[in-house]
Amino acid sequence: MPTTKERALDAAVELLGAEGVRALSHARIDTRAGLPAGSTSNWFRTRRALLAGIVDWIAERERADFGPAGVPAAPDEKALIDGLCAMVELQTGPFAARTRARYALFLELASDRELGAPLRQQRHEFERWTEQLVAAAGIPDPVPATRALMALSDGLMLHRLTVDPALDMRPAVERAVRGLMTRS
Repeated sequence: MPTTKERALDAAVELLGAEGVRALSHARIDTRAGLPAGSTSNWFRTRRALLAGIVDWIAERERADFGPAGVPAAPDEKALIDGLCAMVELQTGPFAARTRARYALFLELASDRELGAPLRQQRHEFERWTEQLVAAAGIPDPVPATRALMALSDGLMLHRLTVDPALDMRPAVERAVRGLMTRS
């Protein structure tokens, strides 16, 4: 059974993902989580503390869901393509609210280096891990290749979340990976 704090954070991410940063309030989180009034405020006294808690919670959940131990290494081109497509599918399917919340927070906290640090740190960890998969798949120059594939994935996720939820991303991912494989 999740704790009151966990219920509040889960509800905050859902609210943020569904209605955006402006909809976020302690009272609305309590209502969404089915908690007594004031519960979220007991854990997070200020809006800044609430945002910090949500940022940490998203990073923690993503580490648990997408950590290196949870996803197999990509030993070849096909496995890398399959893995990238599966990642976009998860981020725009079961984890869509969290993905929207993360994007909203990245934009909201762009000028607040301290508060956005856990999200950026999580992103850097994911980049390093993806770089290892890209290198294992045999793509030359894994650092710029990883940046290109992650930018493509971000674009595909944004497109699926905002324009076309049924977008078949596989052709774009295949083309990008194959283009990077042949690069000398």
